[in-house]
Amino acid sequence: MTNKSTIAQVGRHVGETVTIGAWVNNKRSSGKIQFLQLRDGSGYIQGVIVKSEVSEDIWNDAKSLTQESSLYVTGVVREEPRSQSGFELTVTGIEIIHLTENYPITPKEHGVDFLMDHRHLWLRSAKQRAVLIVRAEIIRAVQEFFNSNGFTKVDPPILTPSSAEGTTELFHIKYFDEDAYLTQSGQLYMEAAAMALGKVYSFGPTFRAEKSKTRRHLIEFWMIEPEMAFVDHEESLRIQEQFVSHIVQSVLKNCAKELETIGRDVSKLEQIQGEFPRITYDEAIAFLQGEGFDIPWGEDFGAPHETAIADKYNKPVFITHWPAHIKAFYMKPDPTRPEVVLCADMIAPEGYGEIIGGSQRIDDPALMEERFNEHNLAREAYQWYMDLRTYGSVPHSGFGLGLERTVAWICGLDHVRETIPFPRMLYRLYP
Repeated sequence: MTNKSTIAQVGRHVGETVTIGAWVNNKRSSGKIQFLQLRDGSGYIQGVIVKSEVSEDIWNDAKSLTQESSLYVTGVVREEPRSQSGFELTVTGIEIIHLTENYPITPKEHGVDFLMDHRHLWLRSAKQRAVLIVRAEIIRAVQEFFNSNGFTKVDPPILTPSSAEGTTELFHIKYFDEDAYLTQSGQLYMEAAAMALGKVYSFGPTFRAEKSKTRRHLIEFWMIEPEMAFVDHEESLRIQEQFVSHIVQSVLKNCAKELETIGRDVSKLEQIQGEFPRITYDEAIAFLQGEGFDIPWGEDFGAPHETAIADKYNKPVFITHWPAHIKAFYMKPDPTRPEVVLCADMIAPEGYGEIIGGSQRIDDPALMEERFNEHNLAREAYQWYMDLRTYGSVPHSGFGLGLERTVAWICGLDHVRETIPFPRMLYRLYP
């Protein structure tokens, strides 16, 4: 009897005959033996065809197979410790589904533009597949962490009449006869949800009309945004430490093969647990000036500044208590020093920049009224947000983690364009 199987499941069928739907990743021959490197999305396995053990038709069909041809392959599962999967397939039958001609992505080197133009095919490569599996594991670990810590997932709108941080970097669209924007954050809506459910989080796409071409930026990216009622700044930082540690340790546990395929130095990831170092913005400025950076107090940090700070540590580092005037209007001032706010950016090691931004939110209605006036926020667009302070205001905090930067850091990638299946960048909307 022949069992249908995936490559990931062949270990259940050692000594048995199975049929697998697969693509030819590569092939080679050695006289009277052909070796097919097969993939089916769940993994890789080598199929061995011995000429003396199959019919002439099967042998010739195998010879005709090209890179990325599709087939049903039947064979006996054997243990093979030298293979990545630990198993091998002694092929007894082949049914060709489609013979591919002139597959554009070959084992030779290709330029980035060529690979991005063929992103829909580049995804099939071993490294790109591994990155997407790590991405999926990060998402699973995110949901696991929040589900096990009493959070409820809530979905904020993608079309909004206003923005969390101003509209200069938003995509403007017409919403029938009204102006609307693609969301750059679900945070304000999550604050409303937290007042109903206590602890909530969202996970969804966000958009920044930022004319940036750096290796850290995408136009469309995914954000995880928790908001927590009755949680202050200090407690929020502890939750962020636990959250990021859980993600990293989950990837180490469940994606060892994928990290090996990517070539990631996992020893650096193994250190990501426990408490993370913290420095204030003041301390960061003093350090940067001591390192020769010409940056005055009150300026925001760029990539070189973040990297210089991160290089001092082998874990993510919090930079806390930023100047109020360079942060968002909703951040709560430090009661002992109102020119700075109770916020933190979490900077990843190894030059990957900010992966989390968070703060305690303003809960005082009078102070929020002042911020509305200072930032010229339209009351008709934000009245609902003001209502959150008018009706049962409580101390609350939240943060946002950028998924793609987190994937880039955990995988050790040079550019965020490889962290998402189909990246949207400044000059790329295809495929």
